[in-house]
Amino acid sequence: MIQALIIEDEKPSARRLQRMLEKEELQVLGQLHSVEEALEWFQQNKHPELIFLDIQLSDGLSFEIFDKLEISSAIIFTTAYDEYALKAFKLNSVDYLMKPIDEEELQAALEKYRRQRGGGTKALDISHLKELLKGPGSDYKKRFTVQVGQHLKLIKAEEISCFYSENKGTYLHSHNTRSYLLDTSLDKLEPELDPEEFFRVNRQFIVRLGNIADIVTYSSQRLEVRLQGYKDQQIIVSRERVRAFKEWLA
Repeated sequence: MIQALIIEDEKPSARRLQRMLEKEELQVLGQLHSVEEALEWFQQNKHPELIFLDIQLSDGLSFEIFDKLEISSAIIFTTAYDEYALKAFKLNSVDYLMKPIDEEELQAALEKYRRQRGGGTKALDISHLKELLKGPGSDYKKRFTVQVGQHLKLIKAEEISCFYSENKGTYLHSHNTRSYLLDTSLDKLEPELDPEEFFRVNRQFIVRLGNIADIVTYSSQRLEVRLQGYKDQQIIVSRERVRAFKEWLA
């Protein structure tokens, strides 16, 4: 019996996938919901034959797992990414399932895995895959378009203090201390941003390095980030992101 692991931050989606896999007679070893949780699990357990892996997890991109550990399992990505990302998967011969996962497509992916099972696991070039997932031009976004009344305004990346979510909306906060509503989500926005300049400190905030004015201890395991020109809300680095945040600052 094939042993599988689900890494997916949306718990209803993870439960639904587990039911589908068990129907196909796979043994599901568990459900993990974050990069930090996955790293801890892999360090303490034998790697499964097959991983169903979402790209965007609660505390970052799942590629961070491969940056820190060598994973021996075969991988089927589960993704809500758009067309250019799917082309990247195809170019790399990586199996993927679009969310919401279709039962017939799952069966086809499992059948393909079973046929290839005896041939060993093909190593993934994660760094190359990350480059392709940035989209056409292989470049991060350098400017953003926002609407101000009847006008469109261009804001350069270096003029941004942070991105944040509030009341089901996503906002860009600029140097001029004004916030602008964006037609996207933080989850979709994060892969488009230069990771050298931007860091997602929690589910609500992505901050820009150049606008950090101060970092103070908030509790024994958390930090507070203070930004130039932004004082609307406290920005607390989530407990599971503190280590990665410190590495990003180094």
